[in-house]
Amino acid sequence: MNRFRPILPLAILLGLASGALSQVSVTLKLGKRNYLHGEAVPAEVSITNMTGQELTFVGSAKHPWIDFIVKSNRGVPMTPVGQPAFGTVKIPAGKTVARAVDLNKLFSLNELGNYSVYALIRPPSGKSGGYQSQRKLFTVSTAKPYWSQVVGVPGRRSETREFRLIQFTAGRKVELYIQVADAKSGRIMKTHGIGESLMFRKPTILVDGANQMHVLYLVTPEFWGHAKVDPNGKFLGRDLYRASDFGDPALVKLEDGSVRTSGGVFYDPKAEAERRAKNRKASDRPAFIYE
Repeated sequence: MNRFRPILPLAILLGLASGALSQVSVTLKLGKRNYLHGEAVPAEVSITNMTGQELTFVGSAKHPWIDFIVKSNRGVPMTPVGQPAFGTVKIPAGKTVARAVDLNKLFSLNELGNYSVYALIRPPSGKSGGYQSQRKLFTVSTAKPYWSQVVGVPGRRSETREFRLIQFTAGRKVELYIQVADAKSGRIMKTHGIGESLMFRKPTILVDGANQMHVLYLVTPEFWGHAKVDPNGKFLGRDLYRASDFGDPALVKLEDGSVRTSGGVFYDPKAEAERRAKNRKASDRPAFIYE
């Protein structure tokens, strides 16, 4: 009687485990590599079901089926301050489902430096194991403000805010950010990226009567952007303008304290896309229709 049992080589065992895990593919994507302190850090997880049968993932705020593991530059796992609640998600065989979160809301990314993150997918109820994405790296940094001003908060006499316009260079591109901080503590409340800027035309910044910050800046040689934010850090949107026969757009403060863009023509990308689509449909008609 043979007392020895056949032992599978380690490579074969790893191959079997890898084959089982490959039945569910998990991919993690980040919007970019570098972020300013206080800026949203969006992460998207895509789960592809290759098991041949429908999978059902069930979770709650306390027990999510997607976990994010974030480590600081010291390699220490960070404790989440929130959890994504995606509820129940069904993924049919051969299909892919994607979910997005803001890592800056799940973790306190207040320490400047490098971070790493990967997603961990808990398997459907009753099954063991799990599925892990690749690891992604990102950096949280700061920059000297291009412009700043301290303002009060309407209705809150004891509170003040510092508005900042930050110029951040990534490669050959220059990006602008609006940052709102608590003027007393220095705590950064919110950072909003407002896009690329051509800095040979300097941005114009005004604060209106409601203590809202307005920034007018050159986006392309043809378009200007007008971005707004309130003292609580809420982004109030961005409008686009073109130059008109009366000259380039400019910010003006009216007697009632409001701030407007003058001298330019408002540009609506959605309306322009609809107009072009309508023109294409008309030009695509056969010639005999017009006869």
